[in-house]
Amino acid sequence: MWVLHSERPLRAEELCHALGVEIGSANLDPENIPALRTLISSSLGLITLEASSSTIRLVHFTLQEYLSSDPTLFDNPHSTIAEVCLTYLNFGYIRDLSPTLYSPPARAPLLEYASFYWGKHIKLGMAENVKRLALRLLDRFDRHISAQLLLLRYNEYRGWGPYFDGAGGPTGFTALHGVAFLGLAEVVAAVLEMKKWDLNAVDCMGSTALTWAARRGYEEVVKILLEREDINPDQADTRSGRTPLSWAAECGHEGVVKMLLEREGVNPNTFDNTYGATPLSWAAWCGQAGVVKILLEREDINPNQADTKSGRTPLSWAAEWGHEGVVKTLLELDDVNPNIVENKYGCTPLSWAAWRGEAEAVKLLLERKDVNPDQADAKSGRTPLSWAAEYGHEATVEMLLEREDVNPDQEVAEYDLTPLLWAAKNGHEGIVKMLLERADVDPNRVENKYGCTPLLWAAKNGHEGIVGMLLERADINPNTIEDKYRCTPLLWAAKNGYEGIVKMLLDREDVNPNMVENKYGCTPLSWAAWRGKASVVRMLLGRADVHPNTADRKYGRTPLAWAAWRGHQGIVKMLLERKDVRTAIQDNNHQTPMALALSKRHGGVMKILLERGDVNSDASNSGDQTSI
Repeated sequence: MWVLHSERPLRAEELCHALGVEIGSANLDPENIPALRTLISSSLGLITLEASSSTIRLVHFTLQEYLSSDPTLFDNPHSTIAEVCLTYLNFGYIRDLSPTLYSPPARAPLLEYASFYWGKHIKLGMAENVKRLALRLLDRFDRHISAQLLLLRYNEYRGWGPYFDGAGGPTGFTALHGVAFLGLAEVVAAVLEMKKWDLNAVDCMGSTALTWAARRGYEEVVKILLEREDINPDQADTRSGRTPLSWAAECGHEGVVKMLLEREGVNPNTFDNTYGATPLSWAAWCGQAGVVKILLEREDINPNQADTKSGRTPLSWAAEWGHEGVVKTLLELDDVNPNIVENKYGCTPLSWAAWRGEAEAVKLLLERKDVNPDQADAKSGRTPLSWAAEYGHEATVEMLLEREDVNPDQEVAEYDLTPLLWAAKNGHEGIVKMLLERADVDPNRVENKYGCTPLLWAAKNGHEGIVGMLLERADINPNTIEDKYRCTPLLWAAKNGYEGIVKMLLDREDVNPNMVENKYGCTPLSWAAWRGKASVVRMLLGRADVHPNTADRKYGRTPLAWAAWRGHQGIVKMLLERKDVRTAIQDNNHQTPMALALSKRHGGVMKILLERGDVNSDASNSGDQTSI
């Protein structure tokens, strides 16, 4: 029964303790707890211990199917399990545990399961004795370890919400809060009869009982609570400032939303403290299309109401997260303004949708005649096309380029990056292809932060396909120079070891393989030798017009000197195969390649140099030291 009907697989010690519980007893008798070996041997081979997880399971899934097919096999199993769990939680040594513990002690292995799941088992099977045990537990629920564990687990998995400080225990999380949290409608009436309650009291998470029931979608509990005249149906949490309607709207509990809206005293436009959002904004943000429709049926709800902190409208939230149903519902309203700019970034709903690549939302927005498809953000100056191009959203880019009122070459004031520059920089080949097919796109546009063209960005970042597309154009200069470091596409590709790009560039006769950048004064060959890019070195040396002895300006080292200093034996060999490579050139510190190899103890490089025959091992450096 336990293995078949438990809410999750039980660990061996949990099952043994569950079987050791004697209904009606005040404490657990250790002698009642069966040994695991006894338990396994008594099961006629039907259950087994899963070694990897230490859980007990049925020996085969077919046995699970067989046992589940007979609902009369066990008499009210969930009620029985709930009775055991509640008996266990009411044991004296469990009730005496500190309600501020963060985890169950080792001597109470069933505590976690009983705390988390007794409510679920009650919903599936309730007997009068079970209700009595539940009321006994709930009588001091705000001082019981099980309430603490329940809230800790809830907070561990929540997306957002009021923070729960477990160090203080479940203060204020009373019986009424507990049954509302668990959705135990059958127990609510009994709890309400226990004593005179303050139905508007808040717990350690700043929530009322109604807030919990609304937030978790328990319609029957909400209905019972709303029938009380002394309840405030619009009371906000003390932590987040959110009302029950706000929580129900976010979570998509349509039935709860309807009940709250029918109740007098509920304001459907209340702003919360955290984001300054209304229930409509929350529903739109989370894609709760049904709730959005219910709220918009109210005449007192403004569909353009912006949040007080971000300035985002419901349409802005729905567009960003691609909630098509919500976007469609909002855009069907004549009084919805689709161009409202939010405060933080100055973006329109279309910009948000384009940035996230929500193509369907973009399509719906573009179908509105009053949407400006080329509206730049107020702060960054970025257009929807710019955002979509940067993040590689091809479908969105395609839709925007089909519009005649979209400028495909719009530069951003801050960086002067056009959509083509963004796409080339980030390697979005499909978008680069679409933009290069446009006659009104400049393929040589230079951005002003680094002074890069699309070709430079693509070569620098290793986007081989884009480099190929750009080099096929007659109007592309393969020797274009970056402003900041004076690097050419070949310099960047050689430095970073992008072999395919180096090959494409060297196949061009008009490419200068000896261009020098201005930070260190290195040639492509020097960079490749320094960084150990052997394949690139081989390709560069294959060009007859490559100068193999050019020293950089900062250190005065030749490609051979760099390879010797870094210990790249293969590159040293390749360079020495060139008869015009000189081995005695001294750097700015008067050190030869041999001296540099010695300083780093690269014996293999020294041996290769000596085999050349023209290396003078007796030559001295600036310290009057010879290699010998």
